[in-house]
Amino acid sequence: MGELDNCKNCDKLFVRTTSDVCPDCLKQEEKKFQIVYNFMRKRVNRQATVQQIVEGTGVEEELILKFVKERRLRASQFPNLAYPCEKCGAMIQDGKLCSDCSQEIANDLAYQEKIDQVQARNEEAERAKARTYYAIDRSDK
Repeated sequence: MGELDNCKNCDKLFVRTTSDVCPDCLKQEEKKFQIVYNFMRKRVNRQATVQQIVEGTGVEEELILKFVKERRLRASQFPNLAYPCEKCGAMIQDGKLCSDCSQEIANDLAYQEKIDQVQARNEEAERAKARTYYAIDRSDK
């Protein structure tokens, strides 16, 4: 079931189901996709970059990047299509993060996991100390 939302493009109220734009804007996007796809299907344009596609079709760069991110235009078919990593801005062809940022996040997670393990061991040691009772021999006094 959809929910009411404002269109990302024209701010018109619509029932959102799968798209973040209203049906009218979706039709416009579809027309622009066909323009871009027809441009890219020509053999001479298969090696085009995003900027060259913008110049050749008049379609906004943001919309072309959306098509690439949605995998409607595939980098395997058009090798020079790339979009910026969401963390550092390096140009990538797949996913949301470049390999360097992905590795950095994986390293940070591994480091945090080690910290959590050490803290858990320290807490367990503190609990063990709290449960230990020492008897003092006071018979000498």
